[in-house]
Amino acid sequence: MTPASPQERRLAYAAWVAVCVIWGTTYLGIRVSLESMPPALMGGLRWTLAGALLAAYVVARGERLPPPSRWGSIVLLGFLLLGLGNGGVVFAEQWIPSGLAAVLVGTSPFWMSSVEACLPGGERLRLPVVVSLIIGFSGILVLVWPELTFGTSGTRQFLAGVIALQIASLGWALGSSYSRRHTRADNVLGTTAYQMLAGGLLMILAGTVRGEWADLFFTTRTATAFVYLSVIGSIGGFVAYTYALRHLPVSFVSLYAYLNPVIAVALGVLVLGEPFTSRMAIAALLVFAGVALVRLTAGSAPRTTPAPAVLSARPEARRIA
Repeated sequence: MTPASPQERRLAYAAWVAVCVIWGTTYLGIRVSLESMPPALMGGLRWTLAGALLAAYVVARGERLPPPSRWGSIVLLGFLLLGLGNGGVVFAEQWIPSGLAAVLVGTSPFWMSSVEACLPGGERLRLPVVVSLIIGFSGILVLVWPELTFGTSGTRQFLAGVIALQIASLGWALGSSYSRRHTRADNVLGTTAYQMLAGGLLMILAGTVRGEWADLFFTTRTATAFVYLSVIGSIGGFVAYTYALRHLPVSFVSLYAYLNPVIAVALGVLVLGEPFTSRMAIAALLVFAGVALVRLTAGSAPRTTPAPAVLSARPEARRIA
């Protein structure tokens, strides 16, 4: 990394703060948008709008968008990272508080470690990593154990939300692993724009099949949240992240992943009055402890080929909201 000037470092730290705040607020934005927008259409329209704006920006700069020969892999990544990854989060937040959803998304590194261990050339699971996985998933067990009686419809929906978040984390891990093994020299912003468009259109298709158009309407509150997610959350956060990563150490930039859930929980409690009990706090601490151990043990292990700097290339593969 080229040494940054004092001004660049100041801007990079400001960009990092912006990443922490912006990506910490997206869970709240999703929850508010769902007040009047069906889940698949909300996610699909958000990413389609963001992708179109980003593609227009790339063209305006005179840069090339990915050629048709790359569209197949881009569509696959759009499905895994956004269709499953972000789509799972959106569906889960119908029934799970936004702050709690952010905490459960913290299991993404566990899925990444497991997926990598199953693939040729991936890093094998070592004992410290296995212990980390057990600690992290014990947090989920603490969270859902009282709900396992399946006594009410609300309980079943809560468990469905937990499962959706784990499917989201698995989808993001699969997409990230695929991206690691298919590094290309494409324009970063152009590839990201097409991934957003692909994922968005797939989610719109899913919403159409589900008959969601009849239930779609906007209020001032949901429209504001939707525009924020599409422009600030999707494009602004990505631009701030790439700038911070260019001028600051990856180990420092990756700390945003620990602050996002804290911000999401605080906003959920303060803005929406979401519950956050002592049991949820214990579960969150166990998840964070497992993630921290995964990060520490991964730091001392041989690394596979680094992921390209596209939508999936973010520290610990945890940005799926």
